[in-house]
Amino acid sequence: MSRSDHSQPVKPHRRRRVVMRIALTALVLSGLAVSAVSAWGQSAAPLISIGLDHAGDQGKVAMVMQLFLLMTVLSLAPSILIMLTSFTRIAIVFSLLRQALGTNQLPPNQVVIGLSLFLTFYIMTPVWQQVNHDALQPLIAKKIDQKQALDKALVPIRKFMISQTREKDLALLVNVAKMKRPANIDAVPTTVLIPAFIISELKTAFEIGFMLYIPFLIIDMVVASVLLSMGMMMLPPVMVSLPFKLMIFVLADGWHLIVGSLVKSFG
Repeated sequence: MSRSDHSQPVKPHRRRRVVMRIALTALVLSGLAVSAVSAWGQSAAPLISIGLDHAGDQGKVAMVMQLFLLMTVLSLAPSILIMLTSFTRIAIVFSLLRQALGTNQLPPNQVVIGLSLFLTFYIMTPVWQQVNHDALQPLIAKKIDQKQALDKALVPIRKFMISQTREKDLALLVNVAKMKRPANIDAVPTTVLIPAFIISELKTAFEIGFMLYIPFLIIDMVVASVLLSMGMMMLPPVMVSLPFKLMIFVLADGWHLIVGSLVKSFG
């Protein structure tokens, strides 16, 4: 067979046959798939079914609404863990410490967040134990209803937030809300207490971070002055100061001092 035979175009009727065969095969396969799915749907029951079909049954409606409420609370759990506990202060202090040391991504973010979480669990354990004793266990035993359990659970959480909230920040939120001056701290609404607590935590965290920056800043200035006096202007001061900062931080047992100070700051 010559080369010219291979270069001849395929005839139109052959193309039509190929296209028809592909189309028929696709139709047969789709029909089989639809039949199999419909047969399985008729024979198998749904794994999960949530609905309000039986509106007359108040118990089932209440159970469905409780399930949706639980899913909503679980979706907000990370925000609650971050904003209503000691996590904010601890995470910010550790992040500022890492920047003051100049170690860039050391310790890694996973280590910083993990240590912050476990310290948060340690600090908040008394609060959660009281919530479990006063609200969760009576609710499980059906001694109180959900509203009473929520009110009892807020008592230790509010007590913790009040102990860490500055009066100035609380007064600011009260004025912004345009509400009357509360008779006492217990009369402050939770919606006002939470943002005041977060603002106070941010301010305290930045104050601690500023105090951590001072010794490392002094080391950077001293190293930069020595290098400039020696004429080593092309050598980055950070490369020389980093070993000294790490050495001083380790010799002073910095992690012990910082973690101990953070935990005591919530006492």
